[in-house]
Amino acid sequence: MSRSIGLAHIIRHDDGTSTGVWGIYTLQSAFQPIFAFKEGKLSLAAFEGLIRPFRDGESQSPGTFFGTCPAGDRLHIEALTRTLHLLNAGACLPEEASIFVNFDPSVFTDRSIADKALRDMRLVLHEAGIDPRRIVCEVTEQKSASQETLYGFVEALRANGFRIAVDDYGADESDINRIKELKPDIVKFDAHWITHLMESGPGFALLTAMVHSFESQGIRTVFEGIEEGWQLELAERSGASMVQGYVLARPELAPTSFRVFGKVAPQAATEASKEPAAASPATPAPTARQARVFGRKVAP
Repeated sequence: MSRSIGLAHIIRHDDGTSTGVWGIYTLQSAFQPIFAFKEGKLSLAAFEGLIRPFRDGESQSPGTFFGTCPAGDRLHIEALTRTLHLLNAGACLPEEASIFVNFDPSVFTDRSIADKALRDMRLVLHEAGIDPRRIVCEVTEQKSASQETLYGFVEALRANGFRIAVDDYGADESDINRIKELKPDIVKFDAHWITHLMESGPGFALLTAMVHSFESQGIRTVFEGIEEGWQLELAERSGASMVQGYVLARPELAPTSFRVFGKVAPQAATEASKEPAAASPATPAPTARQARVFGRKVAP
């Protein structure tokens, strides 16, 4: 992989945003906010970059797109999607917010591959005007990659100064001992697992104990897929650091309205932060405004 491979598939637009092209697909970035609990309020903390593929102008699921890509192309496609997200983040997002980007550790089978990919990523960050300290690299700790490959890749991320988040904790073969070995900065809890545990008293007690265990080790926790008010209330009660989900804000295609979050309190209602329809990705996003969520003011 080289930096030129990612940029060779990038199209720049007059509004400062970029799209990607891979075969018959056009690729766009969507960003979803992540909010932090702070003194009884929700404050904007970060954004996660999400890929949105289009074919002949029609939206396709990411799974459909990645399912059509040969395994041998996965390393290059991952480079393209990260390059796309970082360029668009530099153009669209508040300058103080962290940026979560996803990695598949299984494609980094050799340390030299990982080191080169991360050097290339730093060059893209420089071009996008993004401080590398804002980047949080998401990896899954399940066995999509060998343990040796996973640990080696996380070591490479740390050596390059990036923060590390373990994604989808609680799904499939999650192992708390692997978390202890990986020593991530952040753990993102799997949405379906969270919902299941929240539905019973003993389950919520277990969830709370796990959150407290991570937080006591200096590992911040994120609850993903929060779609209902009761889930948001329980997330706060559990002691989780951050939350992400449709009850707060939906993903928006770049260009987004999120840059105003740095100046004006974000709108936490779903209708004020919906992802534009596939047929009209350039639809202007609504203006963010101050709102209250379950009695708490959403802080700027």
